[in-house]
Amino acid sequence: MQDKLEVCIKDWAELADEYKELESRHKEYRETLDKCLTLQKKCVSGVTHQKYRLEDIKMLISEVETRNDVTKEEMGEVGDLNKDLLRRTAQLGQMQVVLPRQSGRYLRGILGNVDFSILDKDKKYQYKEQYEQFKLIVNLIGGIIAIVNYFLNYRVIDLIIMFLIFWYYCTITIRESILIINGSRIKGWWRAHHFVSCVVGGVLLVWQDGPAYRAFRDQFMMFNVYVAFLQYLQYVYQKGCLYRLRSLGERQDMDITINGFHSWMWKGLGFLLPFLYLGYMMELYNAYTLYQLMYTYDATWQIPALSILFLVLGVGNITTTSMTILVKLRDSQNKILLKYRFTRLDKYFWSHRRRRDSVRQANPKFVEKVHSILERSSSTLGRLSVTRDSVSSTQIEDVDEAGYQSSDEPDSFEEMVEDREEETKKEL
Repeated sequence: MQDKLEVCIKDWAELADEYKELESRHKEYRETLDKCLTLQKKCVSGVTHQKYRLEDIKMLISEVETRNDVTKEEMGEVGDLNKDLLRRTAQLGQMQVVLPRQSGRYLRGILGNVDFSILDKDKKYQYKEQYEQFKLIVNLIGGIIAIVNYFLNYRVIDLIIMFLIFWYYCTITIRESILIINGSRIKGWWRAHHFVSCVVGGVLLVWQDGPAYRAFRDQFMMFNVYVAFLQYLQYVYQKGCLYRLRSLGERQDMDITINGFHSWMWKGLGFLLPFLYLGYMMELYNAYTLYQLMYTYDATWQIPALSILFLVLGVGNITTTSMTILVKLRDSQNKILLKYRFTRLDKYFWSHRRRRDSVRQANPKFVEKVHSILERSSSTLGRLSVTRDSVSSTQIEDVDEAGYQSSDEPDSFEEMVEDREEETKKEL
């Protein structure tokens, strides 16, 4: 007994030392967290301010472009500004990846004004992978249950399948909203498709058993089996496409597998399109069958509602997929090779300085006017871009070229600013 008491006392003493260290580390963590949150708010505010100012500049540029008295040199400056706006938008988007974003109206309406931003890159990717696995598992389970119940013909299992459809699409819309906040890209019809499917599941769930339901039941069960099969094909195919394109740097890590055909799926498409169009035609056939049931049996409101919903799904899927294919065919014919997918876009554009040097030879007065505007501005970069001849051209970039120093440049921007200010004081 005394030995056990001695061990307890020793363990408590060691635990007290560990707690002291933990308390100190936790205090440091709280202080660092407070600083991080403060910086986070400043960065979010700064990005918002930058976007607001960019919109103002875009409006002014559009007004300048519509004028009839714009000179060639002024259009050159407008072209440079448009390139800078494109680059700055990409830079701000890169910053927003690691900053919290406000939830959309859908999430706020369901879950309240809660921050769903996942700032840790690994956890963000894990959440996306869990979403992919959730879709695959639920679809396979739904397909298996539909196959079994096609032969068993139990009303209770029918209701389970209807509830699974409704729950699945409701959950998908919530998870996709969270993924969009964290950088995933799913927009347009494919987003609306899941909301319409939620309504379809809800209407099916409240459709009472009867002659009309029995006439449609077997067709709908086979449709569910085919949808599960199609979802599996899309998952396997799109997963491979996204992996290849992410490896090539053409897609983001948070891009997801989603319904339908998309522009990035063009290469190696092969077999998938016929299966997609067959599924879309089955949706239209469901709408036609339900339309016929309206005049064959005593129709409740669920029958015309489901007929319209299936018609919307079929037409929307066919139209969107066909439009995407036409756009890709047009782009491939025009050979559009320039893709603005990089934060650092300088290598795709001629340097503003080279253009201004050529303009200086043709119209020196115009360049002097531009320099005068930059000198009067409150921008340090603007003044430095005017006085660049006094500093090595490899160390300073024009304000309208980048607005920041890259990591491979020799001197930091702050040091150059300080040196320039000291030179100015000496001259004064």
